[in-house]
Amino acid sequence: MHLRPCASALSAVFTIASCVCAAQAQSQANRTPVLVELFTSEGCSSCPPADALLAKLDHDQPFPNAEIIVLGEHVDYWDGQGWHDRFSSSQYTDRQKDYCARLQAKEGAYTPQMIVDGTDQFVGNDVSHAQQAIQHAAQSSKLKLTLSQPAVDGRKISASVSATALEATKPQGDLFAALVDPTDVTDVRGGENGGHRLQHAGVVRSLQRIGSLKQLGSAPLSFSLKAPADAKPETMRVVVFAQQSGPGAVLGAVSASVAP
Repeated sequence: MHLRPCASALSAVFTIASCVCAAQAQSQANRTPVLVELFTSEGCSSCPPADALLAKLDHDQPFPNAEIIVLGEHVDYWDGQGWHDRFSSSQYTDRQKDYCARLQAKEGAYTPQMIVDGTDQFVGNDVSHAQQAIQHAAQSSKLKLTLSQPAVDGRKISASVSATALEATKPQGDLFAALVDPTDVTDVRGGENGGHRLQHAGVVRSLQRIGSLKQLGSAPLSFSLKAPADAKPETMRVVVFAQQSGPGAVLGAVSASVAP
């Protein structure tokens, strides 16, 4: 079942700004990475407010103890309803379904759905729930991941990831790398959002498992991702996160812009 909640007013998205100045003043090293995933679609009329909320979280970083890392994952089950989302993939649909099964979402897969750190799912335009979930996740202990400066060779983007004190903690989990467009804009010509210009944040263009935490050991793990033909590699962002299988709880996350 696909739940389509009523879209909240866009003005509600912009209520979470009280901590912005404090967050910007806080040292990056003292902030806990929190992974915020939004399952969305350009074909869903309830999604634009959730897309705007994701963009606001990414841009403002409104919590002084949290480094919010956003992933916009466009599902493909709306593509036959009047508009084909150019960012959609069955891979993200499958990931959402796996989340729904593990988190026992009564509604099944729906849009917009936001998931914080792999443990808390809710309607993606629920500002209050997003605030609470991010603040709660920022209080957890995370594995510290370090990402090298990504290098570009044509459409291939390469980097390496390492972990601090991995031998002492010995966590179990998988490592994923995502290639992300920080922002995108689409003029939608059909479906529920026909005639509207949609703005997106953190659009996932490639997501793949690059290994396990066991493989990190004492040496960095190298990987490469291929940018889509319609993307500009130098403008993209690389996100790496460690996650319990399932998909389960996010154990750590890090991001870096391709351009230094």
